[in-house]
Amino acid sequence: MKTKVLMVCLGNICRSPLAEGVLKSKIDLSHVFVDSAGTAGYHVGKAPDKRSIAVAKKHGLDISNQVCRKLKAQDLEDFDMIFSMDKSNYENIIGVSRSKEQAKKVRLLLSNGDAIINEVPDPYYGGEDGFEHVYQLINDACNRIAKEL
Repeated sequence: MKTKVLMVCLGNICRSPLAEGVLKSKIDLSHVFVDSAGTAGYHVGKAPDKRSIAVAKKHGLDISNQVCRKLKAQDLEDFDMIFSMDKSNYENIIGVSRSKEQAKKVRLLLSNGDAIINEVPDPYYGGEDGFEHVYQLINDACNRIAKEL
């Protein structure tokens, strides 16, 4: 049975699609399923932000075929590991959980065990540099997660 990993941000067009693509590039996809979602439904059915697509492409990844979707309560049952990009979305995910077992699956992407290191900033309203910075943070975190898997 595959381990299922879900990356979550607010709109599922900047950070979580990038995290999905980065993690997929670092693991054996025959053993791990990776997806992404947003806690808000602003962009359902749309492709990732063009700036996320561009920074992924710059690093040899193609995330252009991903489609934005909203987090569902069932995701907390279906996925083994759920990574939030920031504290606000972490709280939103925990709010959807129906049990302590589900809540235990949720972690901040930039955490080391229980110690919170930092949040992945939302680059949506910033420039291109913000997307590169976010890529680097996500890449480092995905290296750690890939070792766990």
